[in-house]
Amino acid sequence: MLPTLAQTTALIRHRRSIKPQDLNPARGVERELVVELIENATWAPNHGVTEPWRFHVFQDEARHELVREMERAYREVTPAAEFREDKLQKIGTNPLLAPVVIACVMERHGGAKIPSIEETEALACALQNLMLSATAAGLGSYWSSPPLLDGATFRAFLNLGPEDRCAGLIYIGWPREGLNWPRSARAPVAEKIVWRAAAGA
Repeated sequence: MLPTLAQTTALIRHRRSIKPQDLNPARGVERELVVELIENATWAPNHGVTEPWRFHVFQDEARHELVREMERAYREVTPAAEFREDKLQKIGTNPLLAPVVIACVMERHGGAKIPSIEETEALACALQNLMLSATAAGLGSYWSSPPLLDGATFRAFLNLGPEDRCAGLIYIGWPREGLNWPRSARAPVAEKIVWRAAAGA
């Protein structure tokens, strides 16, 4: 049975970014659930059905490896004048606050026929699917895209090809007990619509 429009609207508007510090690191997420979230992600629209995505899932001890590589990458890409110890500390802490971290890669499959931007956009649609699915399951999720993801160190860590790119890290976990789910608002939709009726209509 398909969800109603009202149910879908409620899910979309309920989704919020839940930062790693607001997740419960002691409560794991079952592998089967992670797989289901990722499978839902792969049902995103993609030109030519190239499925231009790869998901690197870090759980348990693998998160410590992720921390080491992120710290190395931050040192690599950050000019000395912009280096911040507090930022480095945050990079080293966040992956350990979420039981699951997924590095989401646009893996180029379209060749000359399909522009790279279309495959990047397809991955963005996939990540929306993933985060909405996480919300429906009662999980919190957070999309982070620090500049270090484009550094040579981190690209080599994920074994990216020359045209591939890591679009972000998705942190996933159960919200910590007592968390007040964030609220948000959007500008009136009437301000965003340009009605282009046919002449004489």
